Amino acid sequence: MLNTALTSLAGIPSFLAYFAVAVVLLLLFIRLYTWVTPHDEFALIRANNPAAAIAFGGALVGFAWPLASAITHSMSLLDCAIWGAVALVVQVLTFLVSNAALKQLPQRITQGELAAGIYSAGCSITIGILNAACMSY
Repeated sequence: MLNTALTSLAGIPSFLAYFAVAVVLLLLFIRLYTWVTPHDEFALIRANNPAAAIAFGGALVGFAWPLASAITHSMSLLDCAIWGAVALVVQVLTFLVSNAALKQLPQRITQGELAAGIYSAGCSITIGILNAACMSY
């Protein structure tokens, strides 16, 4: 039983390394996403804007899903970081395409229109799921 526990604990350094890469990529995603969007997500969320919270939450889930797939299927930390960066770019592009498809999306989110927030979150999550599936190489 002690050998099983020690064997299991031997994976902690790998866990910590992958988790650190994931957190860094998540923080980079948050920074890039909030830079690309013309509205201030955090100010809107602090002001209790549900459309902004839904849209931003969907973007986070949409990024985390393929990032989890990259972690699961990667052969190394570098491989994980590369595919995590791909997921980051795809997710940011998703907002840009969603914005082009639905006129005045950022303004509508800023005004608290739930339909716009749900649409944005739905696009983010849908593309995130597809992105994750494509990373199951």
